[in-house]
Amino acid sequence: QVRLVESGGGLVQAGASLTLSCTASGRSFYNPIMAWFRQAPGKERELVVGIMWSTGSTDYADSVKGRFTVSRDNAGTTMYLQMNSLKPEDTAAYYCAAIHSSRTLYYIPSTPPEYDYWGQGTQVTVSS
Repeated sequence: QVRLVESGGGLVQAGASLTLSCTASGRSFYNPIMAWFRQAPGKERELVVGIMWSTGSTDYADSVKGRFTVSRDNAGTTMYLQMNSLKPEDTAAYYCAAIHSSRTLYYIPSTPPEYDYWGQGTQVTVSS
């Protein structure tokens, strides 16, 4: 079982930056594909960015391209989301997600049901 724990959310003003972290632990914490999703009140959970670690391929939502950057630490246990130039429309609960290590995919899934593990979420609120 893999456990994902997000941190780093908070309340910031528009234009500010935040860095979210997602720490993975558990029996098989190497997950070939991981992602950040977000969900605003009354809206569906949407992909912010997915990354395939083996190739470095990424899939960013158009709304965050050029502002958000995904990365991970050298140990491969923590994934980060650097968020710059935050906008009020970025306000949402942000979730870390991962694919089970046994799955072999050649694309980055974009919908929540395709992911096997989820964190509890961290709230990001951007005031105008």
